[in-house]
Amino acid sequence: MNLHKPTPPAASLNTPLPHDAAALHVAGSARYVDDIPTPAGTLHLCFGLSEHAHGRIDALALDAVRAAPGVVAVLTAADLPFANDVSPSVHDEPLLAEGTVHYAGQPLFLVVADSHHAARRAARAATARITPLPAILSIDDALAADARFEDGPRIWTRGDPDTAIAAAPHVIEGAIEIGGQEHFYLEGQAALALPQEGGDMVVHASSQHPTEIQHKVADALGVPMHAVRVEVRRMGGGFGGKESQGNALAVACAVAARATGRPCKMRYDRDDDFIITGKRHDFRIAYRAGVDGDGRIRGVTFTQYARCGWAQDLSLPVADRAMLHADNAYFLPAVRIESHRLRTNTQSATAFRGFGGPQGMLGVERLMDHIAHALGRDPLDVRRANYYRAAAAPARTGPGTAQRFGGPHSPARADSAPQTTPYGMEVEDFILHDMTDALARSSDYAARRARVAEWNAANPVIKRGIALTPVKFGISFTLTHLNQAGALVHVYQDGSVHLNHGGTEMGQGLFQKVAQVAADAFGVDPARVRITATDTGKVPNTSATAASSGADLNGMAVRAACDTIMDRLRAMLAEAHQSTPDAVRCAGGRFTVGTESYSFEEVVSRAYLSRISLSATGYYRTPKLSWDRLRGHGRPFYYFAYGAACSEVVIDTLTGENRILRADILHDTGTSLNPALDIGQIEGGYVQGAGWLTMEELVWDDRGRLRTHAPSTYKIPAASDRPAVFNVALWNQPNPEATIGKSKAVGEPPLMHGISALLALSDAVAACGDGSRYPALDAPATPERILAAVARQRGAP
Repeated sequence: MNLHKPTPPAASLNTPLPHDAAALHVAGSARYVDDIPTPAGTLHLCFGLSEHAHGRIDALALDAVRAAPGVVAVLTAADLPFANDVSPSVHDEPLLAEGTVHYAGQPLFLVVADSHHAARRAARAATARITPLPAILSIDDALAADARFEDGPRIWTRGDPDTAIAAAPHVIEGAIEIGGQEHFYLEGQAALALPQEGGDMVVHASSQHPTEIQHKVADALGVPMHAVRVEVRRMGGGFGGKESQGNALAVACAVAARATGRPCKMRYDRDDDFIITGKRHDFRIAYRAGVDGDGRIRGVTFTQYARCGWAQDLSLPVADRAMLHADNAYFLPAVRIESHRLRTNTQSATAFRGFGGPQGMLGVERLMDHIAHALGRDPLDVRRANYYRAAAAPARTGPGTAQRFGGPHSPARADSAPQTTPYGMEVEDFILHDMTDALARSSDYAARRARVAEWNAANPVIKRGIALTPVKFGISFTLTHLNQAGALVHVYQDGSVHLNHGGTEMGQGLFQKVAQVAADAFGVDPARVRITATDTGKVPNTSATAASSGADLNGMAVRAACDTIMDRLRAMLAEAHQSTPDAVRCAGGRFTVGTESYSFEEVVSRAYLSRISLSATGYYRTPKLSWDRLRGHGRPFYYFAYGAACSEVVIDTLTGENRILRADILHDTGTSLNPALDIGQIEGGYVQGAGWLTMEELVWDDRGRLRTHAPSTYKIPAASDRPAVFNVALWNQPNPEATIGKSKAVGEPPLMHGISALLALSDAVAACGDGSRYPALDAPATPERILAAVARQRGAP
């Protein structure tokens, strides 16, 4: 449990306030797209889907669909008036199939009916004659067919890793298979389109990227973007699955609304959501490393194979980020990272929390574990031996230090200079040495590891394992131009504040954090501040709420807008008191000038009567970024977020059943904007990451059909799967970079703490053998995989 003391009512930044909609969530009165009251005559949509993974469409018999009860219209690709495209990248993803189907679940046609159930029933009445074509389903199939995106593998190299490996005393090599993951947001994909006068369209969408919805709908309708307004009040979870996957529903609704002149609504049933939408990319990562007797890496190669699915979607930046996180927390002096982006006839894999970073990070963490096993060392010692150099403490200057202001008389020590990542970015703020030491102490790692060994020696059936793993995660969009945000802030005559920004709320508490930023800027109680739906008509050209950037970008944009208004108010008071704006103070909801004091409301009212604008826009773009993705060189990230997690697990060697007994996490949030929300994100991230690596298994049959497409066959962690002992603490040190409130992003980094659960399971499996064989436990570590690994440890082939 993590408890916080009650907060004074005027507190704003760095305060554990509750989620702004928490009471609405609990009461069930929070409004999502499917809850919006719709006008009379609203129509409902459903896709007809392909049952083939790859084939040529010879004929679609849709007469029975058109004749079904309640059906108003049936649309195919030939009926679309303008762009038949919902791709977020290279226009390779049609809304409705044209000539060829590329995966089982691809939309073939669109049914428009007077009810959701009528549309679903009618879609099943279609007959599609499709000539099957060879389907590429696996990584091995794609390699054999040379089916890939881009012209070949991306390769980034530093030094001569092959020579370094050959000269090393020990060579470690292996591979890990990493499964995908279904987003399983509680609110499924949904959209509602309301036709307006003059051909305009208003779209309500459950989307992390309102501007992309606006763009795609405008293209599909053949109108400028100003004719489309997209509104997103909240999502019931997103996790990256609503960054691009909502495009299809919004475009379908808009096209149908234009064709019928009536409002149109669409929501996927859970099975359809599974079958149609993309997942986390599954990976294979092969590694080969040369190490010394302490386990320190001298040279290493990683080969990453990403199964991308049938369309490009966001696979290139996902695969890039996997390469960018192949080092995680470790300095790799000589390294080659090779990435294959493979095209298959499966759902187009898409963004998922971490965006490739978790897969890349898991590759090197598996290597560290393998090195420790091969050398008979504690895995934590091997990790520490390979850490980046600690951030240098600020130099002392002055008498008695033999240094003078860091000038020529005080040259920097060679071993204090920042080391660089494989892509050339200096790691200036590495804090994991101290964080790891602190977590090892607070979790009692050394003593518990000894107790685990004692337990395993005495218990032949039930085995325990423990692992402590670090996280270093880069924060920024790797597509540099996305690192920008806008905001619109109004102050009303009564002193209440209304704001909009480009970020979307998906349960993570972004709106509450940004409201606290505005409250702090104005010196008022956060209860005065209201954030309403994200709206492309108020804040244009937004970036997706992704890459853990929501608070960083939008918080700074809101702060800029608030500061503009505050500058006007200070200037007004300074002029009235024949003073300067710097002499005007604002705190606790009051302005002070000399001996005079005014309430915030008084000053606002005075500004209105003085015809001073109480509205402003704000804009922010992330500084210091420079990135060349083709060369694999530059500074793609503004800063790194750090953390460490220690997990203890238990397995039943007769059944493969397993449990996480305890998790201890120490996470770097900078100076947290809201510790309560951040701790919630860390807890949820850990459980989601552990679920991905231990129980969530996607299974396709030999015809390319997804067989795990419902809660009955696809298992996510439940409340009972959280560790019985769950300790989360914040490493509350200011971000050295100039972020909002000196905070750090906390959306994606915590998911990687789940890696410690997988490696703890590997540790438990290793205890079943004599130490001669590495467990090589793939992910997800389901009971079946654990049983197979235990059998290998006990001598099975």
